[in-house]
Amino acid sequence: MVKKIALEEHYSDPATTKRFTSPATGKFFGEEYYGFIAKNLWGNVAEYADDLRQTDIEHAIMSINGPGVQAVTEPELAVRMAQRSNDLVTEEYVKFDPQRFSAFATVALQDPQAAADELERAVTKLGMKGALINGFSDLANNQVVFLDDPSMEVFWAKAAELKVPVYLHPRSPHADQSAIYTGFPGLTGSAWGYTQETAVQVIRLMMSGLFDRYPHLQLIIGHLAEGLPYNLPRTQERLYKQNKGTMGGHYERPLMDYLRTNVWATTSGHFNTSSFMNALDVMGADHLMFSVDWPYETNKDGASWFDQLPIDLATKEQIGYQNAAKILKF
Repeated sequence: MVKKIALEEHYSDPATTKRFTSPATGKFFGEEYYGFIAKNLWGNVAEYADDLRQTDIEHAIMSINGPGVQAVTEPELAVRMAQRSNDLVTEEYVKFDPQRFSAFATVALQDPQAAADELERAVTKLGMKGALINGFSDLANNQVVFLDDPSMEVFWAKAAELKVPVYLHPRSPHADQSAIYTGFPGLTGSAWGYTQETAVQVIRLMMSGLFDRYPHLQLIIGHLAEGLPYNLPRTQERLYKQNKGTMGGHYERPLMDYLRTNVWATTSGHFNTSSFMNALDVMGADHLMFSVDWPYETNKDGASWFDQLPIDLATKEQIGYQNAAKILKF
């Protein structure tokens, strides 16, 4: 086994759990599976730390699970919940064992300036390693705001100024976009909807010119890059052929260039060797990192799969530990 850093490991603080948990949650996942998730989303830290040790995961970066504060429609409440969540995860996990745990900041992008301020507080005062955002943010009257909206510039500028990564985590598509899943609700989440939703968000960021304005900005996505290594070449080719037509956005480089320079991908929740090898071939070893997606996946499953990958030891050590240590400034 090689030593590892895991970057997409989740918690849900008590206030967030209370707001978003209902009997339908257990029904959606199935009661037995949801029982495991619920048991391990908060507390139980000593047992979790021991589980990490047994799988050579030397450090876990904790982050709030989806949809988190992104689904709170009242901006002032979302800001307060984000601040409280950052304080709580610091007390519950990081202070329990600073050698084993760090965290990504929760930010409420319903108020982008407040999100920028909270990111700065979380990084400079709490020692957090960046931010994790659960997709689009909800507003009142069934409105949403996407990450490429001009109002978000103040947040992206702050992330660039602080030189910290932003992890874009999935959430289910907005209700207005979910008709295609009618009759098959299990597809709306991690089984399919998460991937489609997040991939589109990433492409929007690329086409918005975000990475032209902030060429050193670091975006992390999970699940072996949400299908982009396989699908983005076609997207790029089709947009190139349509470049005299209606496009939207303005960007200066090929989309694949952004994928290889501004985007890092983790193995979270996608333990498939052929998919990994495709991501490795397209993105390169410098832009892949290990993760589990705890507690939706187990450390044993993620680590044992990673340890047997048919790649040389130096590359395995780089992806398992060294890339994350560099980007997170360990």
